[in-house]
Amino acid sequence: MLDTPLTLPCGAVLPNRLAKAAMTEGLATPDGAPTPELERLYGLWSDGGAGLLLTGNVIVDRDHLERPGNVVIERAPDAALAAALARWAKAGTRGGNHLWAQISHGGRQVRKDVNPAPRSASDVQLALPGGQFARPVPLTREEIADLVTRWAVAAEACREAGFTGVQVHAAHGYLVSQFLSPRTNLRRDEYGGDLANRARFLLDIVRAVRAAVGPDFPVSVKLNSADFQKGGFDFRDSLTVVKWLEQASVDLIEISGGTYEQPKLMGIEGMEAEERQDVAPSTASREAYFVDFAKAMQAEVAVPLMVTGGFRSRAAMEQALQIGAADVIGLGRPMCVMTDAPRRLIEGLERLPRYEDGLEVIPGWLGFLRRLQVMKAVNGFAGMAWFYHQLWQLGHQGTSEPGKAPFSAFLALERRNRAILAARAG
Repeated sequence: MLDTPLTLPCGAVLPNRLAKAAMTEGLATPDGAPTPELERLYGLWSDGGAGLLLTGNVIVDRDHLERPGNVVIERAPDAALAAALARWAKAGTRGGNHLWAQISHGGRQVRKDVNPAPRSASDVQLALPGGQFARPVPLTREEIADLVTRWAVAAEACREAGFTGVQVHAAHGYLVSQFLSPRTNLRRDEYGGDLANRARFLLDIVRAVRAAVGPDFPVSVKLNSADFQKGGFDFRDSLTVVKWLEQASVDLIEISGGTYEQPKLMGIEGMEAEERQDVAPSTASREAYFVDFAKAMQAEVAVPLMVTGGFRSRAAMEQALQIGAADVIGLGRPMCVMTDAPRRLIEGLERLPRYEDGLEVIPGWLGFLRRLQVMKAVNGFAGMAWFYHQLWQLGHQGTSEPGKAPFSAFLALERRNRAILAARAG
């Protein structure tokens, strides 16, 4: 079942049901161009047997990076950038798989050292400790229209370079998600208010991208099943938007969830209690985070759905496909170490390792510290840095480094971030 091809609405065919989910790589040049390290990383993943590889954030505005080291396409690429994109695409498709570029904009989720005056739907600042994120400036109508065009330009550039599809990132609290959420979108114009207005930016982007790439090129959207925050974008909103996206000729919708404030997908506790959603539970959801949301959506739409987050056993993946909760299974963290995880699963591997177990800076015996909110964040972000380090190692050395200590990985990540930002400024 995992090796069954999937024909998308546009006619493109995924060779199997396993995808390497988008993970931020941080391996571009300071100017945002793909590098030999990105080529090496995606070559390894292409050899690993997944039917689909999704890139990390390809940013449409260099002043709104998701993190230092993002690839940036903010206008039609010059010859050098076009050639670098083509080399990346060639390496990432050498196994006969699809390679889709995830096109994104950080919005208010941009660190102050990248941009002290980020743009967003409204001026709602991230409610996180540490002061790393500035209060955003609301986008003007003219800036919104310009961003829609940038998404289309980036999509067309990726098609020209040899990518086989694109994904619009409308999840995890980045800019498009900020427009969708009533917590972060307080606008009183045609982009704010009811859900139809809040979804206008996303639907404008999808229409512009489709016009730029044509009817036979896969266009995907990554969408939150919910933000899991009180008063935020909830499951009923998400289901309605999925129906609109189906009407807008989207080929695959990836169901995810959470934001920086409520980072459900990353396994980090948020700054507030998780807002429960009215979705019936199933046995399949015990392993994978968003299966139940996708299953509820599949009852009302026909567009193919991809579910990412938490999958480790082949049995759970096959069950999700069998019950109609997913058409594609996304794998993330396991592929930071086991780059050929899809091939192994197809050949009969029963369970993937949980590399995240034991990646804690604050050990269990210091229970009183572990209960502090700031310590929960330290543990969570150190664990994330460990996975970022594995991608850095794969890109530079071709092999992972599972023995790396999480806190050491965190310090190394910060050093690399500072170096990239210094090079940008210089």
